[in-house]
Amino acid sequence: MSATENKSDLINMDLKTGRVVIRLRPDLAPLAAERIRTLSAEGFYDNTPFHRVIHGFMAQGGDPTGTGTSGSKLPDLKAEFTNKAKFERGTVGMARTMNPDSANSQFFIMFEPSPHLDGQYTIVGQVIEGMDHIDKVKRGAGQSGMVQDPDRIIKMRPADAEA
Repeated sequence: MSATENKSDLINMDLKTGRVVIRLRPDLAPLAAERIRTLSAEGFYDNTPFHRVIHGFMAQGGDPTGTGTSGSKLPDLKAEFTNKAKFERGTVGMARTMNPDSANSQFFIMFEPSPHLDGQYTIVGQVIEGMDHIDKVKRGAGQSGMVQDPDRIIKMRPADAEA
């Protein structure tokens, strides 16, 4: 992979505490990686909340309504499950309903390994810098992890689209 191709797979996510860099994994999930890149380039994720955050599990965002029930205007994606990668700390997965082919714009970032998700959810990327900022995202309450007055993504763009 050349340096140019490498940078095209990087997404910069700015939070109030600093920058998080995500390396997309088009080798594992080409459809989901392209979706995250497209929506990031459009500014879709700007000011969206981390609406569901469960201590020791994950932080979920990417829903413009903050309810966990919405997505982009683009069609839902087919599942891209793999056994080649595991849900480890910093793994970025595509959120979905009980229907495996319902991922759209929502994603989650793992705080800890979660082997029960392996092969059940699409892995779209990995946090390669700034995981300490994800660790500081406000947690939700109860089993649902829904957050009152949640932390928000300030700005999220492909690295090669930034000046």
